[in-house]
Amino acid sequence: MRVMVLIKADQDSEAGVMPSEQLLTEMGAFNEELVKAGVMLDGDGLKPSSAGARVRFSGSQRTVTDGPFAETKELIAGYWIWQVGSLDEAIEWVKRCPNPMGSESEIEIRPLAEAEDFGEAFTPELREQEDRLRAEVAAQQGA
Repeated sequence: MRVMVLIKADQDSEAGVMPSEQLLTEMGAFNEELVKAGVMLDGDGLKPSSAGARVRFSGSQRTVTDGPFAETKELIAGYWIWQVGSLDEAIEWVKRCPNPMGSESEIEIRPLAEAEDFGEAFTPELREQEDRLRAEVAAQQGA
C-alpha cells in the first residue's frame, strides 16, 4: 500500500523560517532509515503558501487566488510518499519521526487510491493509458 504522509504547516513554516541544522540532520537520518527499509518513494519540503496559488473550479469557470492562505492549520509544509504493508506500519514510522516543527505539530497519513479502488469505471483502456503515462514519467525521470 502506498501512503502520502503530510506534514502540516505552522506559522514559522508559513513565514519561510527554515529548519535548524539539528532538525535537518535528524530528518536526514530518519529519511535514510526510510530509504534503507525500502519505505520511502519520494518526499520533499514545500515553500510557504505565499509562493503558491489556488485554482477554484465552479462549473466551467476557473478562479486563481495567489497565496498566502490564511488558515495555517489546513496547509502542508512537506510530504513523503511511502510504500508500506499497512496503515499501522505507516503510523509506527511516523511515531519514530523527529518532531517536524519543534513544538506542536501534526502529521497526517492518507492512503493513495490504487487502480482497484476505482472499480468498473477504471476500464482496461484507462488502465492501459495509466500504465503508459507512468512509464513515460519514469522514462523522463531517468528511472
